[in-house]
Amino acid sequence: MSGLDNLTEDVLARARRVRMLVFDVDGVLTDGSLFYDDRGEEYKAFNSRDGHGIKMLRASGVETGIITGRTSQIVLHRSRNLGIGHIYQGAEDKLEAFHHLLEKTGLDPMQIAYMGDDVVDLPVMRRCGLAITVPDAPREVKARCQVITLAHAGRGAAREACELLMAVQGTWAAQLALYDR
Repeated sequence: MSGLDNLTEDVLARARRVRMLVFDVDGVLTDGSLFYDDRGEEYKAFNSRDGHGIKMLRASGVETGIITGRTSQIVLHRSRNLGIGHIYQGAEDKLEAFHHLLEKTGLDPMQIAYMGDDVVDLPVMRRCGLAITVPDAPREVKARCQVITLAHAGRGAAREACELLMAVQGTWAAQLALYDR
């Protein structure tokens, strides 16, 4: 895992405290494109490496969650497949969902990293311990985040965030060793 050398001590300290990584979906776990068929059925494309990164992060002891403004069965299926335990769909007010998540888990806001990509994510990003975004997020979002991934949304950004947390918390080598034999 590389790329840690350009992180400030503040970002490293924030990442060490993280016990849960929460994702937005469209524009983070997907590239933000929405596909509909003639019947109005929605389709999304997820990256398999992002998914495996989420599984490795969970195996390293960091919980995962989703807060998204849209509601989709596809998100529910993908979340179950990855073992994501905390799912908030149709969250028009993401901050309200975030507060509910805090109550439900008993975590402190500083123990949560949130990965979003647009201004609707800012209320959560401004209150969590570590705010992460993608390179094509609006400049107003990037200005309020501690980490901007090199990889793009739906193309490895979530994996990069997961690997960053594991590397900082000292669990990346153990996860990699499961496959590097």
